[in-house]
Amino acid sequence: SNDKCGACAPYRKLQLCDYNLEKITDTNTTNTHNLLVDVLLAAKYEGNSLSKYMNENHGTVPKSNVCTVLARSFADIGDIIRGKDLYLGNKKYNETEREKEKLQRNLKYIFKKIYDGLNAKAKEYYSDDKSGNFYQLREDWWNANRLDVWNAITCEAPGDANYFRKTCSSGKFKTSGQCRCIDRSVPTNLDYVPQYLRWFEEWAED
Repeated sequence: SNDKCGACAPYRKLQLCDYNLEKITDTNTTNTHNLLVDVLLAAKYEGNSLSKYMNENHGTVPKSNVCTVLARSFADIGDIIRGKDLYLGNKKYNETEREKEKLQRNLKYIFKKIYDGLNAKAKEYYSDDKSGNFYQLREDWWNANRLDVWNAITCEAPGDANYFRKTCSSGKFKTSGQCRCIDRSVPTNLDYVPQYLRWFEEWAED
């Protein structure tokens, strides 16, 4: 059930929810530039934490897995931004909202501010979203900025970390170190795979 979705989240995801995105608030973030800065900082912090852990535990995390681990957190960030995240989060002491509810309320407000700043033609394009969640706007925002988020999350990835198969240029080439493509494309499509399927695969490996 939806009430128990949070229990399915891998430990890596719990840490991502608790620490890395808590700075995104409707007070500090009021436009698309501010939001991108906050998301890039969150992605960089997440990537640094994961890269440090994997470097210190290189015996248990093979180099071929580094890019996959980073891609999973990258995809989770994408789900959070687009309002697709399944993790409910905890309810902290003296607070009435769960972490997910609070973050999504903030994101809903932020994308309302972004929508208000659009020109008339763009507003008309996104006007079908009567729920006020701006899901299509959020989807397009993620598509426009996912390369920058990938570069941020792989900032501290090892120089010799590569995907185990060809993932660049529609599967024609391998990454060229640091989990990045030489053609400046994103070498993963995990952010377009349903979150519960990614989690099941991750749990199976653990």
